[in-house]
Amino acid sequence: MGQDIQVEFDRAADGTGDVLRLVGRLTVNTVTEVHAKLQGIELHHPLVVDVGEVSRMDTAGAWLLSDLEARLAATGRTIEVRNTSPESTLVLDSVRRAMPKKEEPVPGPRGFFALLEATGQAVVAGTGFLLELTGYLGLFFARLGRVMRHPTELRLTALVAHAEDVGFRAVPIVALMAFLIGVVLAFQGSAQLRQFGAEVFVVDLIAISVLRELGILLTAIIVAGRTASAFTAAIGSMKMREEIDAMRTLGLDPATVLFLPRILALLLMLPILGLIANIMGLFGGALMAWIDLGISPSMFRARLIEGTDAAHVFVGLVKAPVFALIIGVVGCHAGMQVKGNAESLGRMTSNAVVTAIFAVIVADALFSIFFAQVGL
Repeated sequence: MGQDIQVEFDRAADGTGDVLRLVGRLTVNTVTEVHAKLQGIELHHPLVVDVGEVSRMDTAGAWLLSDLEARLAATGRTIEVRNTSPESTLVLDSVRRAMPKKEEPVPGPRGFFALLEATGQAVVAGTGFLLELTGYLGLFFARLGRVMRHPTELRLTALVAHAEDVGFRAVPIVALMAFLIGVVLAFQGSAQLRQFGAEVFVVDLIAISVLRELGILLTAIIVAGRTASAFTAAIGSMKMREEIDAMRTLGLDPATVLFLPRILALLLMLPILGLIANIMGLFGGALMAWIDLGISPSMFRARLIEGTDAAHVFVGLVKAPVFALIIGVVGCHAGMQVKGNAESLGRMTSNAVVTAIFAVIVADALFSIFFAQVGL
């Protein structure tokens, strides 16, 4: 196909510019050859492209001329295309309009006003996000109330399946984590209390830390990492495949079918996981206290019963339903924000984990302040 196009380059008679003459078919079959020849021509003057002898021009040839115009315009030189046929003119104009335009970035404000604007935008975005989460929380309670009035609408099979996934399957990692935390607390506490001859108070340290704060907090963080991501991935995948739209078409409510069983399973299982974490944390602490300090299990139990109030257990476990609601709502909300591509699914899954863990820690801090104010 190379013989279908000829490229002739010459200087203008008056010496004011360069003339590029094309003869033949300027199509997708010849545009590569013409482009290669143009790369070897040095242009120092305004250019005139004569296409009067071009027998046929398609969009590829029009793109070549439009790209040449753009490259010369970027260097400050002018180009003129002459002797185009009516058909070539239409194709060339269409391609020119379709060529991407380079947009110059608009300089934004700087200094104090830029900081003020960024802060305002962040506050507005954060407020909108909190309102959306509140809306999803209200949606859950509305569907829960409806199911309580009409128990047959509760999908018991889905509830049991999600309870197994978020609860039973999380027992090994939660128990191991709590056991190791108890071991670490006992070891570090004994190293410090031994200096004052107060080794026996390591029991109080372990009991209060595990029962009141660390047991349920670390359990919630682990559940947030594995469950919020699972909720987002499952619901987001359904949204990508338009299964949620299909559910609405069939008259099924996504909030009842998808949100309610997942969040309700978390509400039921997180207190149980927290109780398991408390038991394993105390067991780990008792084992290390026995090994490192010589505090026998019977002495540990006696000190635990004597120095630890049942209020510490209440303070720890009362946080579990709130943490469960936070994790479930964040995971379901993030899943519904997934767009129609895998990149969006990965981003929202990561955002759900980070948001859920952050919200759990903030809620725990607020609980600590509240219980301190009421004297618990």
